[in-house]
Amino acid sequence: MGAVGRWVFSLDGAALPDRARAGGKAWNIASMRHAGLPVPPAFVVTTEACRAYLAEGALPGGLADELYAGIAVLEAETGRRFGAAEKPLLLSIRSGAAVSMPGMLDTVLNLGINEEIEAALARESGDAAFARDTHRRFHDMYARIVLKAGLGRLAPEGRIEEWRAAVVEAGAVGPVPAEPNDQLLGAVRAVFDSWNGRRARRYRKHHGLPDDAGTAVTVQAMVFGNLGKRSGTGVLFTRNPLTGVPELYGEYLARAQGEDVVSGQLAPQGLDALATSLPDAHDALIDAARRLEALNRDVQDIEFSVQEGTLYLLQTRTAARAPAAAVRIAVDLVNEGTISTDEALTRVSAAQVRTLLMPRLAEGAGEAAALLAEGEGAGPGIGIGRVVLEADEAETRGEAGENVVLARPTTSPEDVHGMVAACAVVTETGGATSHAAVVSRSLGVPCVVGCGVGVGAALAGREVTVDGKAGRVFDGALPVSVPAEMDDPYLRRIAAWARAAAPLAVYRADEAAPKGALDLDRLPGGEDRQRLPWLLEGASGASGGALASDAGVAAAVAAGLDFIVVRQALPALLAACAADRALRAEVAA
Repeated sequence: MGAVGRWVFSLDGAALPDRARAGGKAWNIASMRHAGLPVPPAFVVTTEACRAYLAEGALPGGLADELYAGIAVLEAETGRRFGAAEKPLLLSIRSGAAVSMPGMLDTVLNLGINEEIEAALARESGDAAFARDTHRRFHDMYARIVLKAGLGRLAPEGRIEEWRAAVVEAGAVGPVPAEPNDQLLGAVRAVFDSWNGRRARRYRKHHGLPDDAGTAVTVQAMVFGNLGKRSGTGVLFTRNPLTGVPELYGEYLARAQGEDVVSGQLAPQGLDALATSLPDAHDALIDAARRLEALNRDVQDIEFSVQEGTLYLLQTRTAARAPAAAVRIAVDLVNEGTISTDEALTRVSAAQVRTLLMPRLAEGAGEAAALLAEGEGAGPGIGIGRVVLEADEAETRGEAGENVVLARPTTSPEDVHGMVAACAVVTETGGATSHAAVVSRSLGVPCVVGCGVGVGAALAGREVTVDGKAGRVFDGALPVSVPAEMDDPYLRRIAAWARAAAPLAVYRADEAAPKGALDLDRLPGGEDRQRLPWLLEGASGASGGALASDAGVAAAVAAGLDFIVVRQALPALLAACAADRALRAEVAA
């Protein structure tokens, strides 16, 4: 890690930075470079700079000069020059909070291009179409992200004057700068501003993340997946994020850049397409994936690009996973000797197990029902509700207690508040690594993607049943069944470890439990979790609906109860283990 100044340091891999200062993305870049993996050079603007910017309303003093010093480091390593008309260096400007917030903050790619540099790229590559595509991508992204233009897709064959006019007509706060240094400063401000954007605030609130941490900004040399037939981009999971099966899982798009995959607007191919077209790059990717999972001791979500046959890793992070995958992966990693049983219990949450124990379609129910749409199952579970087409409507009706299914052409970060409120998500386009799929899995919301253009309009207003595992949308509310928590062998293993670690005993309502449990359901105010500390005082055990939540279980642990009686034991056991860890950490602090 090379210091450039107060606000900026290089991610040279010599040492690992402090994650709270550098953010998760930069920390992982430094880690990959430290391991000798093929990563484009980068530097990071710290979360401290973000906090100073948000407090002062302007970039902190000295930051601009440090940015230019950081670029000089990239120039020395790449042999290219930022803003030059020969061998130009283009940049990727990415957010990076200390705790991953997938898709919630802003990114600007291909930064540093203008008409003169487009011509330089065309001369160097011998591919004028590539240079024009790269310029169009930057112009489009900068206008939308930095200038807040409500812009449709710019015509790839359009002239720069037409692009500029389209940006103005779309209500941009100003023109796209031609000067690369101005582009850089504007993009850094936009990433900092995105920390307080609506979607980011709502994501943090949903996940209980702090609002005062700020985001870092990672500045990285661009590599070009859109450069010719031997280039492309993709996403790889080191294990299946839906099921947890220990097999590589991912998608690849030839002649594309990263946003093409995650946007869901294009249909990607499987990794076998990369293996067929560029076997050396595929082999290098597989080797890197295995090394990264071993290095991080967890399943990785890896973004990569191939430029003219050479593999580059853009980022890696701990993969979001569906609840069933979380359980299986935790058990498998213990069996493989990678993690301990105590660590496995930190990787499976009570909320995930509750999702697994949610109702599923009754046997044969789907066979007799009218199938309205079919796509790729991207977030398992059953969601039953009435279809709405806008995220704001989903939020409003969901908060009013109505079960709604959000159907969109494809989701973007602007739809997250509606996804949080919905009982299921359906999209017309996109694959298993699209925004809709990744965010739905992290939220535990059933999701079906790639159902075909026009599906949303056809479903609007109808009550439907969404089967996120099978990838099907049925007419009406279908009958469901409720699984038993001990039917699954992986859940049984987790339950055994949790019983041994939990600070109190947990009994199911249908089990024989000790006598004398305080019945909260019969006490005035017993449903109010805020009153539990007083109600539980002096009790040895308790039962009641308030104990079905993590907060209720935490109150029981804090009160020193010997046992609780609940409808589902395993979620309560995991919540008790989590509450015990939190109490011990508080005491240690």
